[in-house]
Amino acid sequence: MNAVKIAYKPVGFTLGILSGVLAQQLFKRAWSLIDDNGDSPDATDENRTWQTVLLAAALEGAILAGVRAAVDRAGATATRRVTGTWPG
Repeated sequence: MNAVKIAYKPVGFTLGILSGVLAQQLFKRAWSLIDDNGDSPDATDENRTWQTVLLAAALEGAILAGVRAAVDRAGATATRRVTGTWPG
């Protein structure tokens, strides 16, 4: 493992945490457009339908995956610009 990959580990970890926070905020905004109840349903919320619970879970997963991929890719691209080496 080269020095860039080792040095990128804490950066990647931090970016992962930040992408999770950003994705959660985006999901809350998106869910508020779909459902006026405010909070997204939990899987064990007996007052919500299967369709609502599964839609919320799928939307949250898609947003999380998209944001994480974008942030990870941007971090790797920035690392290559700074060091000349791809961290992956």
